[in-house]
Amino acid sequence: MGAMTLTAGIPELRPPVCQEQSVCIDPQKWQLAFLFSSLGLIALGAGAIRPCNIAFGADQFDTNTEKGRSQLNSFFNWWYFSFTIALIIALTGVVYIQTNISWVIGFAIPTACLALSITIFLIGRYTYICKRPQGSVFVDMAKVVSAAFRKRKINLKSGNQYSFYEPPQFGHDPDSEMPKLLVKKFKCFDKAAVITDPSELDAQGMPTNTWKLSSMQQVEQLKCLVGIVPVWFSGIGCFVVMDQQNTFGILQAIQMNKSVGNHFTIPPAWMGISSMIALSIWIYIYESIYIPRAKKILKRDSRLTIKQRIQAGIIMSILCMVAAGIVEKRRRESALEQGSFASSLHVAALLPQFIFSGLTEAFAAVAVMELLTTQMSENMRSVAGAMFFFSLSIASYLSSLIVNIIHSVTGGNGKSPWLGSHDLNENRLEYYYFIIAALGCINLIYFTFLGSSFISSAKSIKVEGELHLENSVGSMARETKELEELGAT
Repeated sequence: MGAMTLTAGIPELRPPVCQEQSVCIDPQKWQLAFLFSSLGLIALGAGAIRPCNIAFGADQFDTNTEKGRSQLNSFFNWWYFSFTIALIIALTGVVYIQTNISWVIGFAIPTACLALSITIFLIGRYTYICKRPQGSVFVDMAKVVSAAFRKRKINLKSGNQYSFYEPPQFGHDPDSEMPKLLVKKFKCFDKAAVITDPSELDAQGMPTNTWKLSSMQQVEQLKCLVGIVPVWFSGIGCFVVMDQQNTFGILQAIQMNKSVGNHFTIPPAWMGISSMIALSIWIYIYESIYIPRAKKILKRDSRLTIKQRIQAGIIMSILCMVAAGIVEKRRRESALEQGSFASSLHVAALLPQFIFSGLTEAFAAVAVMELLTTQMSENMRSVAGAMFFFSLSIASYLSSLIVNIIHSVTGGNGKSPWLGSHDLNENRLEYYYFIIAALGCINLIYFTFLGSSFISSAKSIKVEGELHLENSVGSMARETKELEELGAT
């Protein structure tokens, strides 16, 4: 951000101002290199901060207590709330300063905010709970796949009593403890932890070749990641809908009546703020009004489950596309009747679809982020955060793919395509919206009957993990004794 600010403040770092609208001097290669380097640093920094700040924040709560678990659930909502408030300020105040006052000041404000953020973060460096690094989970997953493939001929259903490898615990180190996840699916990966020969362990009980023998914890981590993918797909389906309002929703606003009184015109990009306001209002009502009062009346935790929130988010995404299609049909018909580029229909008619988009994010996005972070083991939380933001990127690319497919299919045989013209009056955007709504209905059916199966089985993970941890201590001792006897024989 400092480099971006310099490009705006130092004239030598950018090409000279255009003398006329069509007469501009191209930037020099070193100027472009400086600009792209700053953008690359921003992408690198965002890629490091976004997945890790959620995971690091979640590490600060003791999930072994009821208070800690309740605070962790609220953390995700309040994190998203503050994230949204910051976006509202950026899209209104900062953008206004950049476009109407000064680009230098407009870039200097977020630069100063980041500097302040780093300062505040470092002030608390002695108070944070910092989990000890446990190695790369991706390497562990590759080892599990390798070991399972090598032992693919083992029949776990044959009735033979196999011993599964659990690493011995030397001393008590809370940072090194990792709960057992006990995902009851994808049993084929369990073969990676089967001890087929005592020679697979050394004298200290550690694997002689970690690519041939994995621990049950490593196996469970991979199974958990694979099991959560179906829910992740449903989340991407919701994010596709959210992406439409950032593109076609703004284009609709451009070709509508945006005047408020005689002296003010609503900027089309401001319509996205209504989504953020709807999201913030819902989170505030849910966390500050609904949960405290419901808990006081019902005498129990009355939070909506992750499954219920994702289902509600998918329903909101469907309603968003239906509302958008209806409004677009009215807008287009009005513009064609008047023979004008912009319709007389007021931009306020777009509010329902933007509000539904915000509620989709409030229900589905927050729930998916919470699911990814809480249902994976603690040493995979940064992976979970990366998966969440990666799904937003996939949704954007998927949206572009759908647009290109519809443009190609509907524009064949000399016909006018539904999408592609710079003038929405020449398109049939409402048809596109209804197709996305139909895909949302398929997503709802898929999630209800298939994708949510992992969430249903994940409710008892923590309890079963604690029981398994207790039982594994005794079983590990018995298995070690049996292996010693077998080795002696």
